[in-house]
Amino acid sequence: MSGFDRLDPALQHHIVNTLGWPGLRPLQDEAVAAISDGGDAILLAPTAGGKTEAAMFPLLTRMQAERWTGISVLYLCPLKALLNNLQPRLAEYAEWLGRSAMTWHGDVNQSVRGRIKLDRPDILLTTPESLESMLVSESVDASELFSGVQAVVVDEVHAFAGDDRGWHLLAVLARLETLVGRQLQRVGMSATVGNPDELLSWLQGGSPGLGRVVSPAVPGGKVTPEITVDSVGSVENAAKVISALHAGEKRLVFVDSRRLAEELGIQLRQRGITTFISHSSLSAAERRESEQAFAEARDCVIVATSTLELGIDVGDLDRVIQVNAPRTVSSFLQRLGRTGRRPGTSRNCLFLGVTDQAVLDTLGMLQCWSSGWVEPVIATPQPRHIAAQQLLAAALQTRRVPLRNWQQAWGALPLFGSDGQEVFDHLLTEGFLEHDAGSAFIGPEAEKHFGRRHFMDLLAVFTAAPEFAVLAGRQEVGFVETTVLTDDVEEPRILLLAGRSWRVTHIDWKRRQVYVETTVAPGRAKWSSAPDGASFAITRGIRDVLLGALPAGVTLTKRASSTLDDMRLQRSNHLSDDAFVIARDHRDDWRWWTWAGTKVNRTIAAWAPELVPSRQRIGTESLRLHPDLTVADIRAGLAALRAADYRPLPSVDANALRGLKFSAALPEHLAYATLGARLSDVGRALTVLGEPTEINATSQG
Repeated sequence: MSGFDRLDPALQHHIVNTLGWPGLRPLQDEAVAAISDGGDAILLAPTAGGKTEAAMFPLLTRMQAERWTGISVLYLCPLKALLNNLQPRLAEYAEWLGRSAMTWHGDVNQSVRGRIKLDRPDILLTTPESLESMLVSESVDASELFSGVQAVVVDEVHAFAGDDRGWHLLAVLARLETLVGRQLQRVGMSATVGNPDELLSWLQGGSPGLGRVVSPAVPGGKVTPEITVDSVGSVENAAKVISALHAGEKRLVFVDSRRLAEELGIQLRQRGITTFISHSSLSAAERRESEQAFAEARDCVIVATSTLELGIDVGDLDRVIQVNAPRTVSSFLQRLGRTGRRPGTSRNCLFLGVTDQAVLDTLGMLQCWSSGWVEPVIATPQPRHIAAQQLLAAALQTRRVPLRNWQQAWGALPLFGSDGQEVFDHLLTEGFLEHDAGSAFIGPEAEKHFGRRHFMDLLAVFTAAPEFAVLAGRQEVGFVETTVLTDDVEEPRILLLAGRSWRVTHIDWKRRQVYVETTVAPGRAKWSSAPDGASFAITRGIRDVLLGALPAGVTLTKRASSTLDDMRLQRSNHLSDDAFVIARDHRDDWRWWTWAGTKVNRTIAAWAPELVPSRQRIGTESLRLHPDLTVADIRAGLAALRAADYRPLPSVDANALRGLKFSAALPEHLAYATLGARLSDVGRALTVLGEPTEINATSQG
């Protein structure tokens, strides 16, 4: 029996007659058997591969057959915008069966929330943070509201799994299962990942049961996309190329920062190109207006950061253009999947490198992609701060946490590790929790650190830099960080936001609001960010390209080929076919060309202070060694490093603890240990130590 034949008859009718589909796609067909039997599943397909229907059609069939009532399916997304985008489609599917779907997140008003509590929809779309806020809210009877939940769908599951939000998601689901008294079916959806079986095991949260990865082959075999790499040298030149190419087409341009989105957007508008902008520091209304206008237009460009990488629908695209390189192969695949959806069109991506290094980074990433490699999704190590957050959130939810067997609320989830009791004891000792009659409850320190706005700070696990709302009259344009308001500049202070220039007229420091008016003067965009540099695999891909490899299926323009030739010539002393090089650089300093990525180099630096000076900026390609070392010293140091028993974690700046949310609720040594573990990559550092090394004492200068 096919998957289509197993669906509810009403769904079959509407799939054929309302959607006009001749049948199900392979992913959707295979998913029916996997999900209809109640098992957990990971559904893998490119963007626009029909994953939402693959998950929901069999769950709707179960809903009807088993007569589920109340909120029976939770549909979780990482972004509120994605929930808003999906809700009309899920509501339509639910209505075919006389069911309903509604959304609950931070932007949903109280009247809608009241309707959800009184007349529970069958499908509730929400975020993990909003789900937890419902669990702890005094105005929500969570045990009643969620009494009928049977299944959870996690969209863009890879976006959770490699981040602290993943631990938070699993912990909240575990507490929900404890509340309702049964395990919930878990269905995750993702684009291609490098370790789908491990991702399924992660989603099951330490309670493995019946589960399956559904990832059917693409009909007709693999289609080779059109990939071109160009070297343009500047943002201004990137704007020239984008404005000159593909007139009359709809182009989605991805950039690697909010600042670059603003700078490129204003350059395109100055060239008469209809341009929209989308990034996380624009107001929700501003983003919606841009995305809606872009979806309805034809000859236009939208410049976006990763906000449009996930499954938000912006209509049919003709072209994807990437300025500089995305940090991961997975991100590239998400972006590439935006194109080629219409019959007769192909998947395509044009890369524009604004620096020589950006061209090299792009080719290194594409070298990994062309070899079939995609990043594995790996949970963040040692989430002690999330363990502390969960203990406090559980105390808010249940009002009392038992002093003994307190871990039971999280079932088999391996969140607390060997340090869980120490974290719990610290919360009690320091007054984050108080206890009486065998139970713990919220204490004054928790109120002090996290109690603002009804503990809302406790229910979001990510930390963002303090931002000021930018207001043009009563309209919220977006948000800027403090530094762009405090840096020394000649008056007037002009901001660049939403692709327009704004003159600052007043700053309300207490309310964190900036009042502006439009101006034609050039503005300035600035946001802080600290990406961790290229990964081990991509850095090694760069090395392969410098040694002569070229990613298969990729076209280089004459400018890109010339840039690559120059880079190969400049880097020739940094490379050897058979070994990794330690050599004197142009300043006569020793350089160890590990080609191992930032985390690995940081780890080795922590292990080898006798070789590596502590005061240096750790990059992806090399480490600077002490300049007065001899060749014999280096060889002896490497031998000692390989034989060492003690390998310390990288040092952690005290200021860095501010970026580890809830670190105030941890013993200080555990907070430092958590950050140290996240700054290092022990396994690959050991790999580097085992590789052949050639030492060249001749100065390159």
